[in-house]
Amino acid sequence: MMNRNISLTINSKPVTLTADVRQSLLEVLREHGYTSVKEGCGVGECGACTVLVDDVPLDSCLYLAVWADGRSVRTVEGETKHGRLSEVQQAYLDTGAVQCGFCTPGLIMASTAFVEKYKDREKVSRTEIRRAHAGNLCRCTGYEGIIRAVEQCLKVEEDEDTYNECRVTNDE
Repeated sequence: MMNRNISLTINSKPVTLTADVRQSLLEVLREHGYTSVKEGCGVGECGACTVLVDDVPLDSCLYLAVWADGRSVRTVEGETKHGRLSEVQQAYLDTGAVQCGFCTPGLIMASTAFVEKYKDREKVSRTEIRRAHAGNLCRCTGYEGIIRAVEQCLKVEEDEDTYNECRVTNDE
């Protein structure tokens, strides 16, 4: 084994962990109890393992744990504060975006990054929301609830133009 100590912040708490230099961040997080981070495909295609590293959504199955040294990592476990769901988590519940739940933590983290990036912008299109979640696959929801959850957080008004943007053509 080629172990190395890494110091990082996980969900606002500074920690020092020992990780094999060949281990993914996904493996190390799960070993330390962050079980919301799921391994779906293991090759960066499904997004079930999405976490925020320095507020950027990343597939933790492709990201080596040693690369997180000195960085801030956020998982779904850290989004609930003082027993209250985050705005994104609550919106997922309100809009019916949660089905079986396997992909939900990764989707919530992708949504959180998007909402934090665009919360002060006047208008966000459904196409932008869809593109921001393109790396996260869900077999249960059909994505409509997820899009509505993000719109709820960004206080996007539902109108005919917004829904027409949802159609994706081969030209895009």
